[in-house]
Amino acid sequence: MTEPRADPLAAVIARRGVAILDGGLATSLEARGADLSGGMWSARVLREHPRLVRDVHADFLRAGADVVVTASYQASFAGFQRAGVSEDETADLLRRSVELAREAAVLAARPDAIVAASVGPYGASLADGSEYRGDYAVTRADLRRFHRRRLEVLASAHPDLLAIETLPSSMELDALLELLDEGSGPPAWFTFSCRDAGRISDGTPFAEVAARAARHPRVIGVGINCTAPRYVTGLLETFAARPPEVHVVVYPNIGDSWDARARRWVRRRRQPDAQQWRRRGADVVGGCCGTTPEDIGQLVAQLVG
Repeated sequence: MTEPRADPLAAVIARRGVAILDGGLATSLEARGADLSGGMWSARVLREHPRLVRDVHADFLRAGADVVVTASYQASFAGFQRAGVSEDETADLLRRSVELAREAAVLAARPDAIVAASVGPYGASLADGSEYRGDYAVTRADLRRFHRRRLEVLASAHPDLLAIETLPSSMELDALLELLDEGSGPPAWFTFSCRDAGRISDGTPFAEVAARAARHPRVIGVGINCTAPRYVTGLLETFAARPPEVHVVVYPNIGDSWDARARRWVRRRRQPDAQQWRRRGADVVGGCCGTTPEDIGQLVAQLVG
C-alpha cells in the first residue's frame, strides 16, 4: 500500500522561506581532479574515491545548501554490470552514496542537512545524451525492470527522500509512478529535463507530466532540473495551478549547452534570476551541471540573505 506524503523539506522552508539544493556534483569533482571519463561519470568516483564525493557534498553544505543529492545518478545495476561490477557491489555502492552524504553533513557541522537519493533516468545509463531527448527504444515494462532494484536498494539506505531527476520521458514517469505504488519508502520528488519553455525532452507538455506526478501520494515535489535557466520561468507559468502541498523544485544547469559527441559543456554562463522563480512558486531551488559551491553561495545570498 502506498503511504501518504511525509515532508522532510517543510521545516527548512518554514524557517528560511526556501530550501536550497546543492549544485553540480560532477562539476565539482572534476574541479578537484577526479577523472569522470567513460560512461559512469560521478558513479565511477563513488566507487574509486568515495572520500572525494563526501568532501564535495560538504563543500556545498558549507556554502549554504540545505539538501545534498547523492552520487547515485549514474549508478545503476545495468551500468555497473557493463563495467564489470557485481550486483552485490552495486547494491553496496548505492547504499554507500547515502552514507557519504550523511558523513558530509557531520563533516560540515550540518546535522540538519537533508539527503536526497538521486535516481537518474534510463537514458543516463546509456551515456549518449538521451536523458535530454527521451527517445527510448524500450517499453514501460523494460523501464520498470531497470529502475525497480535500484529504488529498493536506495530506499533501504533510509535517505530523507528520493530525487527522481532529469526525466525526459512521459513513459518513464508512468513506469516510476507504478513502482512507487508497489511498496512503502521515502517520499519523492520528480524533476524533468525540458527542451523549451513548455515541453519536456520527449515533447510532452511539462504541465501535463507535472500534474500527473503531483497527484501521487508519495510525491512531495515536482519541477525542473538540468534544463537551461532561460526556460524555467515559462515552464513554471504553465504549472501555476499546482497542489499547495507539493513543492516546486527548480535546479537548472548553469546555462551552458551539452555537446553529447564531445562530452562537454559549451560555456554560456549567466547568473539566473532565482527571485523570479520564487515569485512563480519555486520553494526548493538549486543548481545542476556547471553549478559550483560558489554559485550556490550566491544563490543563498540572493534568496535567503
